[in-house]
Amino acid sequence: MAKYAIGLDFGTSSVRALIVDCADGIEVGTSVWNYPSGSNGILSDPKNPEVARQAPGDYVQGICESIRLALKDSKGHDGFSAKDIVGIGVDTTASTPMPLDKNGSPLAESDKFKGRLDAQAWLWKDHSSYAEAEELTRLSDSLGASYMQMVGGSYSSEWFWAKALRCARDSSDVFDRAHTWMELCDFVPSQLTGAGTDIKRGVCAAGHKWLYNEDWGGLPEAQFLSKLDPRLGQLRDRLYNRAWPSDQICGTVETRLAKSLGLGTDVKVAVGCIDAHSGAVGSGVGPGTMVKILGTSACDIMVVAPEKGAPLPFVPGLSGVVRDSVLPGYLGFEAGQAAVGDIFDWFVKNMCGQQSHKKLFEEAGKIRPGTSGLLALDWNNGNRCVLADPRLTGLMVGQTLSTTPPEVLRALIEASAFGALMIIERMEQYGAKIDTIVACGGIAEKSPFILQILADVTGRQIAASRSNQSCALGSAIFGAVAGGAHSSVPAAQRAMAGLKDKVYVPDSRSTKVYGRLFACYKALHDAFGRPDKSISLGWVMKELLILRDLTRSAT
Repeated sequence: MAKYAIGLDFGTSSVRALIVDCADGIEVGTSVWNYPSGSNGILSDPKNPEVARQAPGDYVQGICESIRLALKDSKGHDGFSAKDIVGIGVDTTASTPMPLDKNGSPLAESDKFKGRLDAQAWLWKDHSSYAEAEELTRLSDSLGASYMQMVGGSYSSEWFWAKALRCARDSSDVFDRAHTWMELCDFVPSQLTGAGTDIKRGVCAAGHKWLYNEDWGGLPEAQFLSKLDPRLGQLRDRLYNRAWPSDQICGTVETRLAKSLGLGTDVKVAVGCIDAHSGAVGSGVGPGTMVKILGTSACDIMVVAPEKGAPLPFVPGLSGVVRDSVLPGYLGFEAGQAAVGDIFDWFVKNMCGQQSHKKLFEEAGKIRPGTSGLLALDWNNGNRCVLADPRLTGLMVGQTLSTTPPEVLRALIEASAFGALMIIERMEQYGAKIDTIVACGGIAEKSPFILQILADVTGRQIAASRSNQSCALGSAIFGAVAGGAHSSVPAAQRAMAGLKDKVYVPDSRSTKVYGRLFACYKALHDAFGRPDKSISLGWVMKELLILRDLTRSAT
């Protein structure tokens, strides 16, 4: 009998559902359901551009709507039956936590707090708690605590504890009414199974966003949290003491829900995980392979075999190193860039008038490296790694009266590739061997031009994931393991994942030019991103002009 799995991928503006044959990874049904609330699913505050929230009700509705649409899409596929679905996996954005009542219902759905922004889900891209994040880092450092070592040395405004502290200070009535808080990747399985607050929490979000570490017994001690706010220490006891990898079963689909969807009564639900981690699994991540998820932002994922008995390694500037967070049995390394596609989209929409998006990219693709004389920093939404500073901003150097929009666009794309190379160098500096880079996500699907620049800048071959829905596929892989179709995640990957035939090979001439541009990028990176005021930048503009003239004369 054939076996199938469903992968649910809750992104920033929509939820995707993917139905996959567990034997060979063939996709038999798919759907995309857009969140109806706010603007593109995001609830914002006109008085504070750092705020980004989402309506939990959109997630609940999205579970059913996306699965129904995917099942409808699968009709007519030979041999498929909804009764043959054995498991469901879930991935979501992170950290996207929300306050819940004792029954596991979002406070935002209650009459008292309906419409209150602070009672909604705090979307990953909400940076309103940057001051609280800095406070967390300072407290840990002042006490000589090791909490920040597992997240690269500093806490982020994107993560749970900073957001919870901000809520406690800005909306004490919301915070005080919340019985607990739950990450979105745990909330969706809780809704699927009907488990409420008793759901198994995923180690992905727990480790990378909530400072969970099994070595010290779980979450940070209540005594530490109480130094920030006594209410955080009290909340600690209403959260959880253990987190689980995503190949584990957290329950079965609730009976009434299963019947309404036409599923069997014993469909297993896997422990939830972060979307980028799931995308890495769907792209075949393993030792020696780094997966780059390229979309509105970027996330870089690797796994490394742990040394027996050794503590977690400290890699400054990375978003985290966590046991079992990507592949069970391995250390999961996570890094990334806070804006990639968002930067390109911002430039085209806001700086280029009525010019065609497609034509701008075509023209940018014709420009040879170095010929524009431009260099940018990719910090339009802050720097996630390796500086871990959300208060940094973008920069463009080298403009003249003849600079064109396609040249600026290309410089922004190159800046994203330089930022990626900074992360690669940091990972390798601390022992993460990178033999292969695999790209996935919207940009990997739509823009071979950007992947070629990434290959040329990094000097490495770039492959692309076979699936155009790698995150949902990764969740389906976890669902297949939870449902008993495969004995392990690597076994499921071998059967269900793969790569496209096209491989992007570095052009040696371009790589040589980018080597000199990268030296300029590093100078800007360190001068504007680090506290050292002695760094000289006087040579950078002249180097850009020298490169411009050399490369133009060679073409």
